[in-house]
Amino acid sequence: MKQISILGCGWLGLPLAKKLIENGNSVKGSTTSENKLPILKNIGIKPFLLALESEGISENINGFLAESKILIIDIPPKLRNENPDPEKKVFVEKINNLIPFIEKSSVEKVLFVSSTSVYGDENGIVTEETNPNPETESGKQLLLTEAILQENENFETTILRFGGLIGEDRHPVKFLAGKENLENPDAPVNLIHQNDCIAIIEEIMNQSKWNEVFNAVAPFHPTREDYYTQKALERKLAVPKFTSEKSNIKKVISSEKTENILNYKFDLENY
Repeated sequence: MKQISILGCGWLGLPLAKKLIENGNSVKGSTTSENKLPILKNIGIKPFLLALESEGISENINGFLAESKILIIDIPPKLRNENPDPEKKVFVEKINNLIPFIEKSSVEKVLFVSSTSVYGDENGIVTEETNPNPETESGKQLLLTEAILQENENFETTILRFGGLIGEDRHPVKFLAGKENLENPDAPVNLIHQNDCIAIIEEIMNQSKWNEVFNAVAPFHPTREDYYTQKALERKLAVPKFTSEKSNIKKVISSEKTENILNYKFDLENY
């Protein structure tokens, strides 16, 4: 049995915690919403009300980390909502505030959930060896955070870069349905299902693959127009209309390292 702390029990963190508990692990989980505390508790998570801010951190942090050997950080930057000053790296500062507490805790391994947005609009096949070139503020701060965690010698860090997140209750076609003049019709999709996210995290921990960087995107890359047209028809939604202009973006995220090193097979039926 492992003692694991999950910072951020949201869309991914909550079902991840549930699965880890089902497999015999003990899990502490954080939320910023007091209303979610009983939900976490009912699943079997030891719940903590925890707010990570650029100015400081909640006093609950020591109890949240205590006795855990593994910390999973799964909190989105949410920079669009905060409208940060470009000179003020809000998300980076939050993680910097967290690090001293990790250093003096029992945590030995950190798994940081990042994003393929750190690569920017690269063309061609993108692997873990591709030089990141983020264009969004979120991508830039994720990349800085990755480096801060990886360079710390007090614990081992693995970076997991997810593509576009989908699940039973979450799919981009719901937002694209019926829209017109959508760009990049021939750009390939780079998606990952919630079930694969959870299974890959489990494999990293079970196989002790630390001090690594993994891309996690299903090896399934139809064009945006083909994919979202098909998904709209399947869900009986209004078909999105794309422009006729071809895209310059032909980025295909490769998860070959994840498949080979972890011996992982994506469940393509979910896509």
